[in-house]
Amino acid sequence: MAETVHLADRTPQVSAEDLLAGFHPSYRFGEVSFDTYIPDPAHPSQAEAVSRLRDFAASIKGAKGNGKGDGGGLFGFLKGGRSGSGGKSKGTTSAAGIYLDGGFGVGKTHLLASTWHAAPGPKAFGTFVEYTNLVGALSFRKAVDVLKEYTLVCIDEFELDDPGDTVLMSRLMRELSDAGVKLVATSNTLPGSLGDGRFAAQDFKREIQVLADQFDVIRVDGDDYRHRGLTAAPDPLEDDQLLTVLADRFPDAGVVSEDSFEDLTANLSRVHPSRYRKLVEDVDVMVLHHVETITEQAMALRFVVLADRLYDKDVPVIASGVPFDRLFTEEMMSGGYMKKYFRTVSRMTALVREGQMGETGL
Repeated sequence: MAETVHLADRTPQVSAEDLLAGFHPSYRFGEVSFDTYIPDPAHPSQAEAVSRLRDFAASIKGAKGNGKGDGGGLFGFLKGGRSGSGGKSKGTTSAAGIYLDGGFGVGKTHLLASTWHAAPGPKAFGTFVEYTNLVGALSFRKAVDVLKEYTLVCIDEFELDDPGDTVLMSRLMRELSDAGVKLVATSNTLPGSLGDGRFAAQDFKREIQVLADQFDVIRVDGDDYRHRGLTAAPDPLEDDQLLTVLADRFPDAGVVSEDSFEDLTANLSRVHPSRYRKLVEDVDVMVLHHVETITEQAMALRFVVLADRLYDKDVPVIASGVPFDRLFTEEMMSGGYMKKYFRTVSRMTALVREGQMGETGL
């Protein structure tokens, strides 16, 4: 018998140590490698990206005296101990960093995680939002002092739509680069701009300013593999079908979250996004009643973070209400945050397909 929980009733607390503990690839990418990335023969840039990133990871030299190759230095710093930059030997390559430029679902996060796995530690892997949350929890200076002890910092989903956060991350990356830390970042090209060459790369290089010349751009072309070769996204279920489908599809589920969309989003407005990972950490399946189109920008951005945490954990979703391609208004889908919203629609559609049809393809 599954345990049913209600996310709307949860108010998780997260310490700085909890945040730091999450700076590694999620469960979904916990065991990926360059060998498990399957390049699409129709897009040769994918195989080229694997080769270049493999070489980049091999060029990075790990910290001396750290046989674990993990992120333990973060906790050592918080406890008052620092490894000392004199004991570290940094790798040297032609670039301080790599930027992976490409559209949705072409495997950039897989490639980023593969680079992290292949490189020696200590190292950190997180989303753009997780790094900005880390700065908020530790202060900018302490975050720099922690991360500059690392050989590699990977930043997934670098966001170009918030000027304040972009300037913050540009400054953080500059200080880490000056300390010899290697950097790899990803973000998304807009779906309507996929034929425009390095549209996102130009934006990225403009925003990181003085670092731009130190980054090599690797283009990754291709189709959204979350939907490649699969049937169209399923229609939402009738509300009285949800628990029946849950019982049929997931008879051995351990923890099921069941909430109305209204109650869930109301609680998201009370819980800081840095706590969303904790909010869903034990959830195996999500049941959502009466999904509605989100009309407020602040709530839409919070749901983007929740969707990323659900996708990280590969949580199947069973839902009624509007389909997830109508989760955001048309104005939002063509506005300044459209990259975030397209990503969320793609990811939630994949999770619903998995929950209601048993198709992964993720």
